[in-house]
Amino acid sequence: MTAVAPSSRILARLAGLSYLGIIVLGLGAELALRLPIASSDDLPGALADHTLLWRLGIAADLTMATLDIALALLLFRLLRPFGPDLALAALVLRLVQMAVIAAHLPLLASALTSTEPQALIDRHAAGYDLGLWFFGLNALVMAVLLRRAGAPRLSVLICAAGFVYLIGSLTRFVAPDLNALMQPAYLIAVVAELSLALWLLRAPRSLCD
Repeated sequence: MTAVAPSSRILARLAGLSYLGIIVLGLGAELALRLPIASSDDLPGALADHTLLWRLGIAADLTMATLDIALALLLFRLLRPFGPDLALAALVLRLVQMAVIAAHLPLLASALTSTEPQALIDRHAAGYDLGLWFFGLNALVMAVLLRRAGAPRLSVLICAAGFVYLIGSLTRFVAPDLNALMQPAYLIAVVAELSLALWLLRAPRSLCD
């Protein structure tokens, strides 16, 4: 019996769903679950009072990382016809980004029992921004692939998001004051990634021919 490979339309929609899941889980973990606790004036007390919510944030990040691996493979399958080497580069850069971010998740778990939780949370945030450097490079490669795939406007958005991630990561380590000023620019990245997720859900003909 010969196995039948899933169609490109199904792969595109799975990629879109995975992307939406990543966006929801990433923003939910950071803004809805962690931020209210991490911004407390009594951080050790807040962690003790909201341990379950903090652990749920870590679980959301782990789930996001799993979806990101699946998305990287799906995008490679879908975009390989538009440039095999570029598609492979995008795959590797996305996986490196997620590996760096996942490697810093234990710091959040350790913060629950540490006498200096803020230092661990700050190290996690720095690790996250380090991972986003590779994601910025991934976005620039993706922009080229999307243009070849017949989505020029989306490619411009993704390219802009890539520069936001690169500048954000760079300023985090070399110009922290400037990094604080550019935080609103991350809205561009959210819009770009949401647009890409919706484009994939539509299963455009250029991907499915």
